[in-house]
Amino acid sequence: VIGVGLITLGEDVGSEMALRAFDHLLHYCELPIKRAVPLALAVLHISDPDFAVIDQLSRLSHDPDTEISQNAIIGLGVVSAGTNNSRVAGLLRQLSEFYSKEAGHIFCVRIAQGLLHMGKGLITLNPIHSDRMLMSGPALGSMLILLHSFFDLKNTLLDKSHYLLYYLTCAMNPRMLITVNEDMSWRPVTVRVGQAVETVGQAGKPKRITGFQTHTSPVLLASKERAELGTDEVLSVSSVLEGIVILKDNPDYEPEESK
Repeated sequence: VIGVGLITLGEDVGSEMALRAFDHLLHYCELPIKRAVPLALAVLHISDPDFAVIDQLSRLSHDPDTEISQNAIIGLGVVSAGTNNSRVAGLLRQLSEFYSKEAGHIFCVRIAQGLLHMGKGLITLNPIHSDRMLMSGPALGSMLILLHSFFDLKNTLLDKSHYLLYYLTCAMNPRMLITVNEDMSWRPVTVRVGQAVETVGQAGKPKRITGFQTHTSPVLLASKERAELGTDEVLSVSSVLEGIVILKDNPDYEPEESK
């Protein structure tokens, strides 16, 4: 089940098809397979709090089977990792009241809350980077170690192997866009941040982002967002605006004459 999630990871059409497959698994399969479904949902949307997935996980978090509900609670944490998502924060607060008598569930809620507010919302666990082109092997590997330990929560995280959570550090990545000069000194510029649009194979110069907002760097990028420089005054040395980007002056730039 986790394999289905891994195959379609980072690809929109495949993710939607996988969601449908997981629905069938929840309806028709045995308990051990159902227990893996919340984790597979989480793999599809690491640090990407998609409305439908959060909805599904919040339903599963009230499941009568303890392992399904614990996996769903941790799934909520993985899906919202480092996003400070207010909807998930509200759901986790409700769950901590709902399971106030169950030590295992409370521990899972606390882990999920820790993931949600990771690095005060400046860090992501998403292994896919560089405009969703590349995937970080160590990041995905560390997530897999954790997911496999979640299969048997009673004997791993809820027992003496709670240190397995430290494997998450391999997947943690800052999600800021910071612009610097060639001598590495700070350089704030205007940046447009919006939803990334697929432009492969389109003629001309199509718009690469939609519904953008203009900010001054440094800015935060969510999992499906892309940034563009909002001014012709500077050129970026790298083609992908993520992490720390070095800028150089545009030699062809002519400032507009003030009228």
